[in-house]
Amino acid sequence: MSPPYTRVRRKLLEDHPVVSRSKSAMIGSTLFFAALIPGNTALAQDATGDEAAARDEIIVTARKFEEGIQDAPLTVQAYDEQAIRSAGISETADFIQLTSNVTLAESQSISTSFLTVRGLTQVRNGEIPVAVVVDGVLQFNNRQFVGQLFDVEQIEVVKGPQGALYGRNATGGAIIISTKKPGDEREGYVAFGIGSGDEVSAEGSFSTPLIEDKLYFKASGRIVNREGYFDNITLNEKDDPYFDRALRGRLLWTPTDDLTVDLIGNYTRHNGRGIGFQFGVESADDASKPFESNNEDRGERQTNGLSLRIKKDFGWGTLTSVSSYDYISTLTRADQFPYTMLANGVGDGAPFGDGTQSQFTDIEGFSQEIRLTSPTNRRFLWEVGGYYLDWERFISSTTGLDNGGGVRRIERTPFFDADTNPTTTFFADDNDNRAWAVFGQLSYNFTDQMELNIAARYDEEERDQSVSPLQRSGIDGVGEPGTEKSQTFDKFSPKVTLRYTPAPNLNIYGSWGQGFRSGQFNQDGVAAVAQREGIEGVNDIVDQEDSESFEIGFKSDFFNDRLRLNGAWFDTTVEGQQYFVFIGGVGAQVLINIDEVDINGFEAEAIWRATDNLDLYASYGRTDAEIVAYTTDPTQVGNTAPYVPDETFNAGFQWTSGLGSLPLDLVARLDYERRGEQFWSPENEFPRSPLDLVNVRVAVQDAEGVWELAGEVNNLTDEEYNSEFVIPAFSHKANPRVVRAGLRYNF
Repeated sequence: MSPPYTRVRRKLLEDHPVVSRSKSAMIGSTLFFAALIPGNTALAQDATGDEAAARDEIIVTARKFEEGIQDAPLTVQAYDEQAIRSAGISETADFIQLTSNVTLAESQSISTSFLTVRGLTQVRNGEIPVAVVVDGVLQFNNRQFVGQLFDVEQIEVVKGPQGALYGRNATGGAIIISTKKPGDEREGYVAFGIGSGDEVSAEGSFSTPLIEDKLYFKASGRIVNREGYFDNITLNEKDDPYFDRALRGRLLWTPTDDLTVDLIGNYTRHNGRGIGFQFGVESADDASKPFESNNEDRGERQTNGLSLRIKKDFGWGTLTSVSSYDYISTLTRADQFPYTMLANGVGDGAPFGDGTQSQFTDIEGFSQEIRLTSPTNRRFLWEVGGYYLDWERFISSTTGLDNGGGVRRIERTPFFDADTNPTTTFFADDNDNRAWAVFGQLSYNFTDQMELNIAARYDEEERDQSVSPLQRSGIDGVGEPGTEKSQTFDKFSPKVTLRYTPAPNLNIYGSWGQGFRSGQFNQDGVAAVAQREGIEGVNDIVDQEDSESFEIGFKSDFFNDRLRLNGAWFDTTVEGQQYFVFIGGVGAQVLINIDEVDINGFEAEAIWRATDNLDLYASYGRTDAEIVAYTTDPTQVGNTAPYVPDETFNAGFQWTSGLGSLPLDLVARLDYERRGEQFWSPENEFPRSPLDLVNVRVAVQDAEGVWELAGEVNNLTDEEYNSEFVIPAFSHKANPRVVRAGLRYNF
């Protein structure tokens, strides 16, 4: 009996022993769905009739081996290079906005945003609820997530627990980003853009072989400079400037057919907004409050990264080594108004003299992963591996006296006795952390129609905290300088998946899995501060978050692959869900645990090629997240968990047409997103009403694909809303309508 390949992999493997992203594997409608929408690539614009309708799947790697997206027994939405360009995806929030049951609350600085996936949420100073993998390297800190996207080949958004494969923090899924590799041909592109807020941008990439068929080089970069969208009426200047620079260099060496060495370096620098909150709005829907602090609100982030991937194919298996080094530094400096308005009653007309605030983080980490995988063209597939991560983090949170001299840059040393902006409180600690894991998976195809996959991983994480001897809480008896703490978190995370394909165009699957999000330390002394403020349930050690999930889903294609219908149901129980509390008067940032949250919901997706020129899509996600147990306040049992929209709805179309006898194509696209009602705290006070957001993009491109002139509008209807709301009345405005135009030239 021949090996039971899946319907897509069978065809690809017959032509190619190792599945590749070659042109032959992307024939037909692959090019169309890429220009389209969640989870798909696009049909070639020049294909017609049945040839256009017949498509091969986009290839995904969510299970760490290649398979067609419709054959993968999990919920994954993918965007390939053409889809990324057609949808105008240039930063993290752009593809999140297209993905059902996934939302991103962009707040404060570039390193402080909050992702929610199927009811699993990220909180301030907490870990992101998904594994983020960029070019095969697992990011280890949430401050790396949001940023510019350029020269990207593919993005995969995987939903559901992935802890068995990716480990710590992958309770909600995984986001896999692959940038374009250099190749045998010398090629590249340049792009320039302008936009609202006096924005200018430039982007480019250049790739060339250094030694034919052996050594390749690529350099890519993007820069965005924007004055800002919002005015500070006190300073009479923009409150939210944005200046972001990102560079990436890559060397790819293939000395033999069975050995690949891939070296990637990343460099980013960002200057922009630091805090951006206002106080005193009437509701979570009220976005009318002006910015009026008397000090500039500024944030910085810098990252440096270096990764090395080595793959050696022995025939009977492939050994992969992934080594990485990352450095991340962030700093925010701002007026303490409006936070002290809550504590001290500072009036709207007199923000001067209320205080200042700042926060600094300095993070450095090294990781190493080694895994051995079987060949993919077998009935029985296997993988074993190990992972090690060592990282250090220093964090300081500071308040100071505002005496008119601006806000000092405070990193590791406070200025208690300074004449200008003297420090009043200083919470600071070093964290020395180590994590290791072993993992593996077995996949067996009983028949051509049925596959069983069993994966498991054991993670252990040790965290040590050393409180700065310079710490000063400003409250007698709160916080002890020089305190040493240590805590270990661990979890065995299994996952079992069964796939059944009763027909070539139908895939039915079910899975059960567990995962965890690591615990951590609050800054020393904030628990005592919380108790003095009347907030119970705050401890110096934040417990880990454990989850158990079930999923049942199907994937199907009809009418010669012109219509795609996918759906999934999920049920997740979370113990110790991490939640954030802010005590503005003293600058204390605190994590607590909600004892148990039950989450269930479903997703449905439809994609239809109505004509050779018109493509339509719609997807709907529903999530119910109920608090089942909450020691801090049992009266909130039965309420909805914070940061979870009850529903999301995405719909849109893309229309492609030639321009008469001219060798030009017109591509018009509209994307609509609806986010349902969302609560920001367990109390379920101040909900944000449902949002309706519309983005449009129109592009003219030459028939050979050499150049493109495009215009786009995000938030077409200029919806005014808050991207985040923190109890009792701190609001953060979302961006207004943004108009952009850009020109791209490929060479």
